[in-house]
Amino acid sequence: MMTLFRRCLFAAAALVVVTPALAETELTIVGLKGSLKKNVDIYVAAIPKEDYSTSLRFKGQVEKEIRTALKALGRYQPEIVFSVEEDGEDSTLTVTVDAGPSTKIARSDIQIKGEAADDLDFFVLKRDSDLELGRTLNHGKYDAFKSSLESLALRKGYFDAELKTSRLEVAPGRNQAFIHIEFDSGKRYRYGDILITGSQINETKVRSLAPFEEGDYYLVSEVGEFNQRLSTVGWFSSIFVGGDVSDLEGDEVPIQVNLRPEVRNKIETGIGYSTDVGARLKFNWRKPWINSEGHSLDVRTEISKVQPKVEATYKIPLDNVLDDYYQLIGAIRYVDNHDTISTEYHLGVERHWNFDQVWDGVASVRLLYEDYNQGAFETGSAFMVIPGVSIDRTRLRGGSWPTWGDKQLLKLEYSDPALGSDTRLAKLRGRSAWIRTFAEDHRGLARLDAGAIWAERIEDIPPSMRFFIGGDSSLRGYSYESISPRDSEGQQIGGEFMLASTLEYQYRLTGNWWGALFYDYGSSWTASPDWQAGAGVGIRWASPVGPIRLDFAWGLDKPDDRFQIHFVLGPEL
Repeated sequence: MMTLFRRCLFAAAALVVVTPALAETELTIVGLKGSLKKNVDIYVAAIPKEDYSTSLRFKGQVEKEIRTALKALGRYQPEIVFSVEEDGEDSTLTVTVDAGPSTKIARSDIQIKGEAADDLDFFVLKRDSDLELGRTLNHGKYDAFKSSLESLALRKGYFDAELKTSRLEVAPGRNQAFIHIEFDSGKRYRYGDILITGSQINETKVRSLAPFEEGDYYLVSEVGEFNQRLSTVGWFSSIFVGGDVSDLEGDEVPIQVNLRPEVRNKIETGIGYSTDVGARLKFNWRKPWINSEGHSLDVRTEISKVQPKVEATYKIPLDNVLDDYYQLIGAIRYVDNHDTISTEYHLGVERHWNFDQVWDGVASVRLLYEDYNQGAFETGSAFMVIPGVSIDRTRLRGGSWPTWGDKQLLKLEYSDPALGSDTRLAKLRGRSAWIRTFAEDHRGLARLDAGAIWAERIEDIPPSMRFFIGGDSSLRGYSYESISPRDSEGQQIGGEFMLASTLEYQYRLTGNWWGALFYDYGSSWTASPDWQAGAGVGIRWASPVGPIRLDFAWGLDKPDDRFQIHFVLGPEL
């Protein structure tokens, strides 16, 4: 009995001893604002919450962190006062801080020697360093400037650069700082010979991808661009591009390019879905390279209920591999959509080139044979020889979910019996779209698409060249290509003119999820437009593979069945 009593007494005593440990101490720091407060908060946050107390040891630890944080921003003589407010077993520790006078830079002796002394980028770096006379000392900016000097030197080919002197002296009693930096860049190196190993492609083609010439000044960014271009062209499975600084000759850096050929055949299969064409199966066969000249073949097959198709593209690169090339194109497409049933056979040749790294141009000639039934009364076939020209550009910032971007396209096609066509027509198509982001969480999208065909009769135009609008990418709230003029039986016949426009506002809900409000407006017509409008709300996910869009839309001018759901995976422009 006595033993049991002793155990209970010991447990009660232990409980009394342990209970005070449950008391909480709250830490409050007042008297600072702006960057001073932010830096102090960062330093103090490193102290674990469980260490908070009103003890002298904890106060000393807090004071040390505050002084270190303020010193980094040039405040060497702060005044720190502690006060404690008790509330039962809990307490609040208030730290009142007067940051004190700022330490000014009284001397800024920054010397850049060597060839970098005349380099504009180093001048700008020094000018923007915030280390000139009269500035408040900031240790972070001082350290960042030294790192930036060395980083810039490496990026620009000053491989012998050396930070000879780096000294920061502070006189706290006088609130003054003295900076002494001597940086000797040495000479700037130039590109030497490009040494290529492992390539199955003609070296002339590989060298044409380099954005620099032998003898130009070295730039890391250009070496990276060379690597990116070699990846983009698709000929190689492994790529390494780098300057061999261990083998410097005079003032030149040899560029080592190590490559491994891509496999001869690549096969891709996939399943997709969109509300425009429904479910679809994909089978793609690609030969990334066929011969040493870098020719390639791409065959794409898509099986869907609305428009199954097979397309083959044979690419012949010219001297400027990425921007100048020919393409031979062949395709078969079957369409069974609304009141259109047709089989199309395409064969063509295209010449691609680039203007000033901004605009892409295409000149083409294509042959089209189309066998079709359109609407209630049209049955026939058409053979067309169609020369055409187009120009377009796409500008994007922000990766797969652009924060800024625009796209423009202008295309003209012409056909004439003198060329062997069944009929004479001209077709003009123009598109423009813009994306802009405001205040990080607000995003806008605007799109305008217009087209016109000039022919003697609508019946002279093959259905594949007429205008049908509606669906995910034109007028939401309406099914795919369901808007066009109709015949006397109420069946679609397509239009000679079209205009479709979109205004969309997006707001970030959380993370990569966005909400959307949109309004679409447009028409397809021959004599006069019958304008249609659609509006709705949507969800956007900026996924790693690109935008995924789910829209709930209402066709405002539909007589019935106004509600439509649209689901799309792919770019917005």
